[in-house]
Amino acid sequence: MSPLHASILIAGGLLAGIVNTLAGGGSLLTVPLLVLLGLPGIIANGTNRVGVAIQNGVATWGFHREGVPGIRAAVPVLIPVALGSLIGAFAISQVSSELFERLFGAVMLILLVPTLRKARPSSASIADPQIHSKLGALLLFFAIGLYGGAFQAGVGILLVFTLSYAGYDLVRANSIKVVVVLATTLFSAPVFIAAGQVAWLEALVLGIGFAAGGALGARIAVRGGERVIRPVLAIAVVALAARMFGLY
Repeated sequence: MSPLHASILIAGGLLAGIVNTLAGGGSLLTVPLLVLLGLPGIIANGTNRVGVAIQNGVATWGFHREGVPGIRAAVPVLIPVALGSLIGAFAISQVSSELFERLFGAVMLILLVPTLRKARPSSASIADPQIHSKLGALLLFFAIGLYGGAFQAGVGILLVFTLSYAGYDLVRANSIKVVVVLATTLFSAPVFIAAGQVAWLEALVLGIGFAAGGALGARIAVRGGERVIRPVLAIAVVALAARMFGLY
């Protein structure tokens, strides 16, 4: 790997890590970036998971350090999300790189509809809202895990909107989201590793940027609050829409 490619990966990971922590959709940058640097789509998808795991682990610690821990509130949804993630990762790891890239584009287009429909998450701040273990909620988070295990990109946006509508303010929603995405990634990543779909040098270099982005993103989220998170969330949705229409 050349110094230029390493610098590009670190810079891309840094930006994606901040966006992932504040909203979601950072993998819309890093997966195409890995493909641009020469990795097949399915390898890029697996490689990206290592950096995402590092970023969300650091961000989880960052939110805890800033006094907004999300682990306890994330516990009720971890099982359905993790199970969905494992199934989604196994399914997508069985397809060819060409088919993966087509599926990725199709799923991103489908994801655009609910994203635009929920473009104004609630600003209500509830001290300690609860996500009830009803069948509908379990199926919803299972579906989010299924998507995250297969495609990763955009899963943070889905979680932020879901948690916001459950009554959490955007800072708390993000603190919970990074825990859930960490669990999702830890369950899905071994599937890609076992399938030989991780380029470790690229993954670790990208992970440096992701780690810095996760730490910085958690600090910005807590100290900047919703006035900072909302614009980033809006930009992430617009970027997702642009990706859907093939503008980049």
